[in-house]
Amino acid sequence: MESNDLFNILHNAVEAQYFGKKISQKEMAERLGVSMRTYQDWRLGNSKPQAVPAIFKMLAELDEDDLVHLVKKISKGLQNDKTDPHGKRSFG
Repeated sequence: MESNDLFNILHNAVEAQYFGKKISQKEMAERLGVSMRTYQDWRLGNSKPQAVPAIFKMLAELDEDDLVHLVKKISKGLQNDKTDPHGKRSFG
């Protein structure tokens, strides 16, 4: 499976999380902190972040319970990153 396939699967999964509400590539790019063109290239397979293949290979080594635990841990870390020490939003 190619990384663009994984980006498309993840994009669709995020949309499903929001009860099927379509999320534009521009909105998803903003959420990820990249340009819309970069995100489009990832989805089309024209380019990919260098770490992506390694990250997905590492995730594939985990069982379901470990994946759920990891995603919860990452989610918690991202929630903590939403504000900087001065209370300004920095992500999300």
